[in-house]
Amino acid sequence: MATNEAAAAKPAHQLSITKADRINVWLRSTFMQASNNFERLITMGFTFSMVPIAKRLYPDQADRAAFLKRHLEFFNSHPYLASPILGVTMALEEERANGAEIDDAAIQGVKIGMMGPLAGVGDPVFWGTLRPILGAFAASLALTGNPLGAVVFFVVWNVVRMAFTWYTQELGYHQGRNIVSDLSGGIMQKITTGASILGMFVMGVLIPRWTSINLSSVVLSNSDMGAVAEKFPGITTLLDLISGGGEITAEALTSGFSGIQGMLSSGYSAITNAAAYPDAPVRLMQTTTLQSVCDSLLPGLMPLALTMLCVFLLRKKVNPILIIFGLFAVGVIGAFFGIF
Repeated sequence: MATNEAAAAKPAHQLSITKADRINVWLRSTFMQASNNFERLITMGFTFSMVPIAKRLYPDQADRAAFLKRHLEFFNSHPYLASPILGVTMALEEERANGAEIDDAAIQGVKIGMMGPLAGVGDPVFWGTLRPILGAFAASLALTGNPLGAVVFFVVWNVVRMAFTWYTQELGYHQGRNIVSDLSGGIMQKITTGASILGMFVMGVLIPRWTSINLSSVVLSNSDMGAVAEKFPGITTLLDLISGGGEITAEALTSGFSGIQGMLSSGYSAITNAAAYPDAPVRLMQTTTLQSVCDSLLPGLMPLALTMLCVFLLRKKVNPILIIFGLFAVGVIGAFFGIF
């Protein structure tokens, strides 16, 4: 009798989610964040992605309505790391549709149990590591005038994103409820910690590259370092040639330009002061600026200091909008007074 009742409780034929259904879910998951709200966050996107499963497993309209209501409960995770949750949820819904004792609370419990750890992995891996690295590489190409900068970022990012969401969704579907026990180990914590460290390292490298503060306009001192002819005689020869004092040769030009390069690389500048020094009117001057002092202490010191200031203000709960407008105001005022 019990066997007959159990058989009667099962569907007349086995319901199965097809690969086409899973591809449809995968494509729909691209719009996971298309309709956020403060009450349930990305629930609408998750439910929208699951609609093909409702159509496949629940022909009855009442069952479909119950399916949608079940998945309109609160849900939030990283949009890409929601894919394995979609896969597990599909497997649970398939078992339920075929008569397994899986209630609404069990499905919601699995979703809630997975969304937190996976969200913690997705943010440092995608937002903190992969996206900044790809963005920096593409921006470097774009700054050289290479149009591949935008193309590389768009293509590589979307290939990685879509491949990741598809394979993790398939992993979740085929593993079913077993994937929940896999998450209980320390692998997620290790991945999160490693990705966070790598992300912070990459962001530290990008600070002096993308944050520019030039304080060369703030001159602290000017020192007369003697006649140009004493340290860079090639420059004097070049000046004599330009003024018509001799034959222009390749050797003289090479020596003169080498002297100019050496003077500039040493931080010197040349001025003419015939009234004070009639015997050696062209003088070497060494200018000490606030920028040169900072560079001598630590290259990139000011961008690092500005970044740490912003981090400090954010930790003090200062509104980021106020920080942005504050930086804008300081930049305008500094440029007006010739500081920057």
